[in-house]
Amino acid sequence: MHIGDNSNPVVVLVSGDHSALGIARSLGRLGVPVYAIDSHLLAPCFFSRYCRGKFVWDIDKHSARDTVAFLQNVSRTIGARPILITTTDAATIFVTENASYLQPWFLLPDQSAALVRSLADKKQMYFLTKQHRIPTAETVFPTSKEDVLAFLDRALFPVMLKGVDGFRLWKRTGKKMFIVSNERELLERYDAAEDPECPNLMIQEYILGGDDTAWMFNGYFNRESECLIGFTGKKIRQCPVHTGSTSLGVCVANDQVENTTKRFMKSIGYRGILDVDYRYDARDGKFKILDVNPRIGATFRLFVGPNGMDVARALYLDLTEQPVPTATISPGRKWIAEDLDLVSCYRYHREGQLTLKGWIHSLRGINEAAYLAKDDLMPLLPLCLSRGAELVRRLLRELMGTGQRLIQVSSYRRDKPGHGFRKAT
Repeated sequence: MHIGDNSNPVVVLVSGDHSALGIARSLGRLGVPVYAIDSHLLAPCFFSRYCRGKFVWDIDKHSARDTVAFLQNVSRTIGARPILITTTDAATIFVTENASYLQPWFLLPDQSAALVRSLADKKQMYFLTKQHRIPTAETVFPTSKEDVLAFLDRALFPVMLKGVDGFRLWKRTGKKMFIVSNERELLERYDAAEDPECPNLMIQEYILGGDDTAWMFNGYFNRESECLIGFTGKKIRQCPVHTGSTSLGVCVANDQVENTTKRFMKSIGYRGILDVDYRYDARDGKFKILDVNPRIGATFRLFVGPNGMDVARALYLDLTEQPVPTATISPGRKWIAEDLDLVSCYRYHREGQLTLKGWIHSLRGINEAAYLAKDDLMPLLPLCLSRGAELVRRLLRELMGTGQRLIQVSSYRRDKPGHGFRKAT
């Protein structure tokens, strides 16, 4: 694929995961100058041959005023008015809410800050889908332990316990959601995960079915909320298993998912890149929205048309006032996030849901990987370093925990020789 004008630079805000690397490669291969911002010096995007420059900044640790000034300086340093692409909900909300300060320095999608926040907030998104009669999983939003106890009178298990703000729950517990099997577990999880001073938990019905019931939509909407390109696909594996992001996905046409998304976005006037998660409910035959991400998704490079179009390229062409070619789905196209899929495969295997033969078969026909690329190998280095360091930390925690338990058992044996333990010699 070639474009007429590739001179306008791009800045990716928050480059830590593979979505930023995908943006750099997708646009960089067209000759577009791509720059990246992240707080971590080992962000894989920083090591890509398609990354023209890197800027170190932590948007979560600085005030809005300081971040605006920093971004203005980035634009000044580059010497042009770049397109600014965000990869997280927090960064997207920040940019839309500070658009008036950033627009003189960056090209931005003309997005409503209120709408972006409503879609990123699971509670507001739920009521928005209800308002527009879009199928979604039934959900309640308790504000106290008493609300949870009242819910138990009509509860059908299992249920999902999620964070209205998933990032807040992740920072508090290391998880973005839990599958809860019974009343006792729900109460225990709620007590451990909720912040009583600022409630953040929601209880959502769990739609039964395997991972093959998890569907995705990926698209780009112009200023008139018309879908210029749209793709659908399925999750083959997720990380964490059954509830997480795509670790292995495949493109599959789904007119119902595509048409529902287009109708919803047109009715609310959405503009820009969109990533949506659905789940098929066999009870009523409907595809139900679970999450709406008003930004580029980490899995966006799964969705590439035969002509090379993806949502990052559609955004670039639209904002630089160039024609956006239509794109059809590439049925059977596969994409993998290598690190996530390695973890998920191990856990699926432990559950008895994945054999060695099944794993080998699932890897056939993969078209693209999140990190490994023949023309861009260096991002694998920071990935291996960071994942290796994480593994060492986990092993040390396990060893320290084992050591503490051995000390406790040894002490117990010395002090309580008659309580079911063999006397220490």
